[in-house]
Amino acid sequence: MYDLTKILPHKPPMILLDDILEVNLEEHYLISMFKVYPQKVFYEKQGINSLVGIEFMAQTIGCYAYFKDNSAEPSPGLLLGTRLYNNSIDYFKEGEIYTVKAQEVFSDNNIVAFDCIIYNSDKEEVASATINAYQGGNIKDLLENE
Repeated sequence: MYDLTKILPHKPPMILLDDILEVNLEEHYLISMFKVYPQKVFYEKQGINSLVGIEFMAQTIGCYAYFKDNSAEPSPGLLLGTRLYNNSIDYFKEGEIYTVKAQEVFSDNNIVAFDCIIYNSDKEEVASATINAYQGGNIKDLLENE
């Protein structure tokens, strides 16, 4: 089990993932998992709204970046945008375990694009998106110079 507080630049309860299942830097992907339960931030009566899927994907990308950069400490990234967020469910359901695969499909210096898919425990795709992000440099300095 991975200590996500050492991998992601978030502090609990904003770490939404529960663990990393697979890291494959040769094939440019990482698979994470999360379980839905009432104590998790963003939880509602029906579960967690499926729009939060973008954050599950973004945190999976953050984990991939950590391993790709051989980081000693987590570094924040900047979500530039997402295209084609598709979801077949309204809520991630309580008690269900989901997996998130983030596959790097483009990288140009600090700009990267990932194809991301969230699967339910039956291995059925329930959400997908292409996410563009800025990774690298000091995000804080970048934002202060804007």
